[in-house]
Amino acid sequence: MSEQQVRGDNQPAIRIKMLPKDTNELGTIFGGIILSQIDLAGAVEAHRWGCDRLVTAAMREVEFHEPVFVGDLVSYYTETVRKGRTSITVQVTVEAERRLRGRGRVKVTEAEVVYVHIDPEGRPVPVPVPVPDGPRP
Repeated sequence: MSEQQVRGDNQPAIRIKMLPKDTNELGTIFGGIILSQIDLAGAVEAHRWGCDRLVTAAMREVEFHEPVFVGDLVSYYTETVRKGRTSITVQVTVEAERRLRGRGRVKVTEAEVVYVHIDPEGRPVPVPVPVPDGPRP
């Protein structure tokens, strides 16, 4: 867990309550549901750079530390770790608040996601240069 998350001064990109419809036969949330939400959260961070069109190029180093259960409130924290000419790499850390299980917050998953900024024809284009007081420093 990053120091920002421990201090509580980082807001999640998205936060979702897990429901029974997302469970597998073992009663835990499908990993694919979590992967989909990691992709959405990472895209929120990448859009903050002013990219209007993005595609997911890679999802690296996905690590599932603990299962996610029905009733968990799951938060997806994001941080830009690299900005290339046409790509943005985002670290996504996933925490679950185990309200029904009395365990507080636990880190359940993390991943690094690479997005490519594209034009309407799907060709890579440069990531915009941030402006003062713009989307990202």
